[in-house]
Amino acid sequence: MTTTPSDPLPPWADTPLTARLVLADGSVIAGVGLGATGSAVGEVCFNTAMTGYQEILTDPSYAGQIITFTFPHIGNVGVNNEDTETSNLAARSGVRGCVLRAPITGPSNYRAAEHLDRWLKQRGIIAIAGVDTRALTARIREQGMPNGVIAHEPSGKFDLDKLKAEAAAWPGLDGMDLVPEVTSGQSYTWDETRWVWGKGYGRAENAPFHVVAIDYGLKRNILRCLASAGCKVTVVPATTRAEDILERRPDGVFLSNGPGDPAATGKYAVPEIKKLVASGLPVFGICLGHQMLALALGARTHKMRQGHHGANHPVKDFTTEKVEITSMNHGFTVDRSTLPAGVEETHVSLFDGTNCGLQVKDKPVFSVQYHPEASPGPQDSHYLFERFVDLMRRRKPG
Repeated sequence: MTTTPSDPLPPWADTPLTARLVLADGSVIAGVGLGATGSAVGEVCFNTAMTGYQEILTDPSYAGQIITFTFPHIGNVGVNNEDTETSNLAARSGVRGCVLRAPITGPSNYRAAEHLDRWLKQRGIIAIAGVDTRALTARIREQGMPNGVIAHEPSGKFDLDKLKAEAAAWPGLDGMDLVPEVTSGQSYTWDETRWVWGKGYGRAENAPFHVVAIDYGLKRNILRCLASAGCKVTVVPATTRAEDILERRPDGVFLSNGPGDPAATGKYAVPEIKKLVASGLPVFGICLGHQMLALALGARTHKMRQGHHGANHPVKDFTTEKVEITSMNHGFTVDRSTLPAGVEETHVSLFDGTNCGLQVKDKPVFSVQYHPEASPGPQDSHYLFERFVDLMRRRKPG
């Protein structure tokens, strides 16, 4: 009897275990392989979001990571072309693989255009299903995010010694610059606005503000939020010099999200960010952009044990005294004790008290650790794009 990934397995079926997740300590987890075949090494993390798996799997910030989904039903709404978050469509997904509890069921959503398993194959993403994701998540919470190898071989035959050695030898994300894998190769303009029910995406017309967005691993919905707020956006590669950005005469500069260690990427990015801050232009950073802005201002960052990955993270905004539910994806954090004089903390995580935002007291410069574009996640934080526009409006003559 043959089955497809969308067929329910009868209770007597002997499903072959065609995938392995091998951790750096030698632990081996067996399961059913899905998506691409082969093997990939990365850091194993978990994500607690109940929706938005396609946005998560195409978020460039996940480069170098293997995502464990704590929600058991992944793939049940299929995939479509509209929900891809990778802005550099010429690049493959940065994510190394994903770990699932249950097999992928057939799509059951009117927006579905394709089955997740086929989509994973096309994007070169390896998946393993049938894993006790609760146990794996508990292990990560207790011991931190391990390095590991995810492998899919239809024959079910694996060289476990080789996979164990590969997992143990991988250096990990600490000190790793992954931005070159996901940044754009050239500059381009963007005018697509946010999705509207029944209408799809729109186009910005006569945008009053020009923003240069530095692509460290940009998500498409960030660009849409900027366009919806009244910005004509020019995207530039991560290595673009501050002088070249200022020659474009922007009204503001955006520092994007991205993967890897901010200190590693900061070796070439931080000196340019310092010049942009000194220019007096409004500067807004998100995620990796937030962390590297903090480094440019004189603070430090460090690796987190389990990181923040999900769409249900409560954050307090001290500037409004309100709590918002946010989408997060980061494994490094800004050390608040190192924030210099003149830089104040504006947001804090209510899960563990880590820093989630900052602003410079005498300059139009601010940033947040989380993802206010809400793709996936709640839309509580869309106001930050308006805050950025307000800073540009105050500075722009007329």
